[in-house]
Amino acid sequence: MPRSNASYHHGDLRAACLRAARELLEGDGGAALSLRAVARRAGVSPTAPYRHFADRDALVSAVAAEGYRELAQKLLAAHPAPASPDDMALVAVAYVAFALEHPALFRAMFSEPCDPGSDERVAATAAISGYVDSLARRSFPGVTSDALPTAVWALVHGLAVLHLDGKLDASSPDAVADRVGAAVRALLAARPTSTPSAP
Repeated sequence: MPRSNASYHHGDLRAACLRAARELLEGDGGAALSLRAVARRAGVSPTAPYRHFADRDALVSAVAAEGYRELAQKLLAAHPAPASPDDMALVAVAYVAFALEHPALFRAMFSEPCDPGSDERVAATAAISGYVDSLARRSFPGVTSDALPTAVWALVHGLAVLHLDGKLDASSPDAVADRVGAAVRALLAARPTSTPSAP
């Protein structure tokens, strides 16, 4: 039920709009998300969200930034400093679990257009990217190429999307964890252990 406009003051309006946007995403997906719909959901005037968000892209960027921060917390909770294949598998499983727990938010984070000038989203994305980069470099010591961390992220993200899209069975959390963990361990097992000497 819409709340009274009088309940929003100081910084409350922005938080209320973000809550409403998340609720709309979870209920109807990105197609239902607009500043007008957010205003209705939050119980404020149609123009109120514009005090904090210039347009839909700015709103989506703010929602996505929240999602990136929540994802970072989930990954850190899975393992703060993964250095072994089993550690990295735990982080990968947490990544896929986040996608399955918050499918609409996950799609908004990675598939929705965003505000390219959103410092908040840039910072939140950089935190996730930096974490993924550091864990990949710890798991592949001696590798200096940026391609490898990208490949690791692509593998885990691809597994998340395949599960979300029903291409891989997501009916059992244990089965998902086993599949994701096995894929990550297989990738780590395939890394070269030494550089072949020249003939």
